[in-house]
Amino acid sequence: QVQLVESGGGSVQAGGSLRLSCAASGRTFRTYARGWFRQAPGKEREFVAAISSTGDTTYYADCAKGRFTISRDNAKKTVYLQMNSLKPEDTAVYYCARRSLSSGSLYANDYDYWGQGTQVTVSS
Repeated sequence: QVQLVESGGGSVQAGGSLRLSCAASGRTFRTYARGWFRQAPGKEREFVAAISSTGDTTYYADCAKGRFTISRDNAKKTVYLQMNSLKPEDTAVYYCARRSLSSGSLYANDYDYWGQGTQVTVSS
């Protein structure tokens, strides 16, 4: 069984930064693609960013391009999401997910394991 645990969420003013982390534990003897998604109240879960198993390829939603950076440290089994220039519309619960393939995906249904989520609140 694989567990994903997110951390690093919190409250920040518009223009600020946060760095989310997603640590994997359990049966993770191989590395796989990971993704970050978010869900705001009353809205559907949406794709934010993804990264391939090696970290060579990254994918970003339009809302994240130029402001967010996804990265990974396979030795630590951890994926990061650096979020800069945060806006109130970035307020959501952010989820980390793992896909049992090496390439990332923009679609939530392609991911097999999910974390519990971490709240990000951006005030104006």
